[in-house]
Amino acid sequence: MNIVLIGYRGTGKSHVARLLGEHFGRKVISMDEEIVRTAGMPIPEIVEKFGWPKFRDMETAEARKLAGLDQLVIDCGGGIIERAENTGILQQNGRVFWLQASVESIVARIQHDTQRPALVAGKTFTEEVAEVLQRRTPLYRAAAHHEINTDNRTPQQVVELIAEFWEKAAKPLL
Repeated sequence: MNIVLIGYRGTGKSHVARLLGEHFGRKVISMDEEIVRTAGMPIPEIVEKFGWPKFRDMETAEARKLAGLDQLVIDCGGGIIERAENTGILQQNGRVFWLQASVESIVARIQHDTQRPALVAGKTFTEEVAEVLQRRTPLYRAAAHHEINTDNRTPQQVVELIAEFWEKAAKPLL
């Protein structure tokens, strides 16, 4: 079974994924990095040339591929939950952990990130994050087996929480 991390940009998914890989001795896969590698271009260029629907198609194809593999730590892009079918795909062979953070924390962590195009036109960065997060929150919640707020936790503390959930889930009920 895979460990799957979902959540908005800036919630710590990539850092936590690397630490989880070390903790459990598992291979770590970044869905966004795989899409970039396969497409041969960065995400902003994919979106500019082909649009968000094509990028979401690529995300779904990557989710299907990874669901067929085992013993991975999967770092999903923030919008993976935009398509309901992706939730089912990721849950097929994965325990899904939603990493959360406040709008303020997210903005502070990613305000200089240039790897993603804007998701909402005509808004400030903070307004965009708040609007998209509000829309996605029910989708993240529906997809997740566990929710972890990362605001006041170090990445290592998040790893320890995930390991605790993981070990409890692995124990048979008596």
